[in-house]
Amino acid sequence: MNRTEFVIATAIILFLAFCLGWFASWLIHRLTRVSQADMGELEQMAQALHEAEETRDQAIAYIEAREAELQNQLNQTEAELRAAMDGLRDARHEAEELRSYIERMQKPSE
Repeated sequence: MNRTEFVIATAIILFLAFCLGWFASWLIHRLTRVSQADMGELEQMAQALHEAEETRDQAIAYIEAREAELQNQLNQTEAELRAAMDGLRDARHEAEELRSYIERMQKPSE
C-alpha cells in the first residue's frame, strides 16, 4: 500500500465515521423530540402549577392576617381579664374592710 492509497483509505474511513456520527445524531434528535401534544400538556401543567402557587400565597396571606387578628383579640381579652381581676381584688379588699368596720362597730355596742 503506497502513500496515495493510504490517504484515500483514511479519507474514506473518516468520511464513513462522519456519516455514521451524523446519522446517530439525527436519529437521537428524532427519537427524543418533544411532540406538540407533550408541549400542550407541559403548558397546562405549568399553568396549573402557577395557579396553585398563587392560591398557596393567598392562603398564607389569609392565615397571617387571621393570626394577627386573633393575636390582637387575645391581647385585648388578656387586658380585660387583668382589669377584671384587679377590680375583683379591689372589691374583695373593700368588702373585707367593710366587714372589719362592721365588726368593730358591733363590738362596742354589745
